[in-house]
Amino acid sequence: MHSRPILVLAVLALMSGLTDAADKPVHIFILSGQSNMAGMNPKAGFEQEAAKLFPDADVPYIKVAQGGRPIRLWVEQWNEIAKKHGLKSTSDGTVYYEPILKQFQAIIEKHPQPTSVTFCWMQGERDAREKLSAAYEEALATLIANLRRDLKQPEMNFVIGRLSDFGTDAEWEAVRNAQVSLARKDPRGAWVDCDDLNDKEKAGKLRNDLHYTKPGYELLGRRYVRQAKALIAGRKPAENGRPE
Repeated sequence: MHSRPILVLAVLALMSGLTDAADKPVHIFILSGQSNMAGMNPKAGFEQEAAKLFPDADVPYIKVAQGGRPIRLWVEQWNEIAKKHGLKSTSDGTVYYEPILKQFQAIIEKHPQPTSVTFCWMQGERDAREKLSAAYEEALATLIANLRRDLKQPEMNFVIGRLSDFGTDAEWEAVRNAQVSLARKDPRGAWVDCDDLNDKEKAGKLRNDLHYTKPGYELLGRRYVRQAKALIAGRKPAENGRPE
């Protein structure tokens, strides 16, 4: 005699659960860049910080990263940008851009109305070494504009990992400055300081390495999430790139 009421309650409970899932905020992250992004394990640092700062939300992410790659492999307009800045450099095709679009679309099929989208970038070492710094800020700004257009996310936030203090020449410093400059110009931009993430000891001496330490990669992931959280909440991100 009681089977029908129990069945009704079960159905109502299921419907309630589906409603809650549908109403849950979704914050999508796109992680991309070269070796120091490739070396960052999102499960160590990034995921923990995301769970802490977005406790009642889903935080899906994609990662497209490969060591030693220049920004031109993400930017379709690279040739014209390089020419404008008097540089001789030919694009080899945007082999790391299309995977971002494809993987993002897979997330959007599950979460068609995300609460926010944040692009996290860690790249620039190769461009500094190839002496292409003059075109770097415009190339990165173009990449962000392209993503906002092609992902149909005009309000997309971005957080740039600034090159560490490994390099000391003018090209390296120019890329660092370009990264911070772009982040400060855009109300939806922020940057992350990496100068304390690459400190390694060799023969009893501290040195700045090109790649980060294991704790450094963990802190990098946490800083990305912290700066993104500030942007999403409408707060000013940490000016020094080291959000607490």
